[in-house]
Amino acid sequence: MTCSNSYTRRRVLQGGAAAGAVAATTSIGFPQILKAAEPIKLGHLTPRTGFLGQLGEYGLNAARMAVDEINADGGIDGRKIELIAEDSVKPGVAVNKVDQLINREGVSALMGEISSSTALAIGEAAMRNQTLYINTGANSDALRGQNCNRFMFHVEGCNTMYTKTIGQWQVNQGLMDGAKWYFLTADYAFGHDLRRVSQRFFKDQGGEIVGDDLVPTGTNDYSSYILKIRREQPDMVYLNLAGTDQTTFLKQYNEYGLGYPLSGGVMDTLQFWSAGLENLSGHWQSLWYHGIDNPAADAFKRNFQERYGTPPENQAWGDYTAMHIIAQGLRETGSTKSPDLIDYFEGGAEFDVLKRRPGHFRKWDHQLLQEMYVVEVKDPAQSQNEWDIFNVVQPVPGDGEPLDKIQPTQEENACEMQQA
Repeated sequence: MTCSNSYTRRRVLQGGAAAGAVAATTSIGFPQILKAAEPIKLGHLTPRTGFLGQLGEYGLNAARMAVDEINADGGIDGRKIELIAEDSVKPGVAVNKVDQLINREGVSALMGEISSSTALAIGEAAMRNQTLYINTGANSDALRGQNCNRFMFHVEGCNTMYTKTIGQWQVNQGLMDGAKWYFLTADYAFGHDLRRVSQRFFKDQGGEIVGDDLVPTGTNDYSSYILKIRREQPDMVYLNLAGTDQTTFLKQYNEYGLGYPLSGGVMDTLQFWSAGLENLSGHWQSLWYHGIDNPAADAFKRNFQERYGTPPENQAWGDYTAMHIIAQGLRETGSTKSPDLIDYFEGGAEFDVLKRRPGHFRKWDHQLLQEMYVVEVKDPAQSQNEWDIFNVVQPVPGDGEPLDKIQPTQEENACEMQQA
């Protein structure tokens, strides 16, 4: 991991200042020593109920595990991290909880969320309070584009990253030009944004859209949509669904035995686990998958499974990674002040993100630049257990390719960074 020389020098100066502070407290009295050892409070917001609640629980569990690891390793210069977690529920509730976490609890930074509309509300509240917020699960390009702000960073991939990762692979396989695709899209902010991005890419590649349905979240019966798919006979069914809706559709689609290949603009490992390998097919994209093999990823997988009884899925990876990124920022800057952390993140610092290549934040939109993966559904005969559902086909971008290859360009997703 790297950091700028200015921060290395700052830490040296702060170390000297800290030593002086300890000497001063010896003569002044015990209460000031206690104050120096106060924990660093961090706020975690994510849905823990509703159709995204299962994902939220994985994210929170991973964040808690990361905090325990950091504290067991001495914390941040001897100070423990205290995680204060809240159920974000919906945008209005989340805004109230942001204000409480910052103004009542005194948190130094915020992290979490999955819903794009709620992440936007959290980001705006964080900016008003001039407090760092790292988004760990919301995909909307608009959060990094027209709604970007200087206090909001993104570990989760944006919709363009997901679309280009699987889309470029499909182009290389000859699955785009002249193909007929049927789109099913979640009818809320995340889905609308993903639909826009994925259909733009598809049309640019010469494809034909023969079906395009917006689906209410929490839909229990997909039979009417599946019958329309059968009538249109597409070359591909493309899912822009989220949360438990992915599971519900996959199970019901398999019952009809249509055989039209499946793909999509997003894939949540947990929802595919819940559907069962017998209901899965096709090639997908993943921001992270527990089949990735490297020492840091192996340790994360082993510790998570020992603690919670299942492998970590992609949402768990996001919250775990964000917590360690915040901890690195706190250590390297020697500060809990959001402007100092923001300067550090914007300055090109690299982070171990449990992949082959380190990640870093892009300065102009605060998106974490990193690898993604094309994955294919496994032959059930080759699966080792209920969680072993994918083979990793390839990392994207590939070896020697820049990490921003799958990112939106400034022309595609202009960000004029809002200030508090």
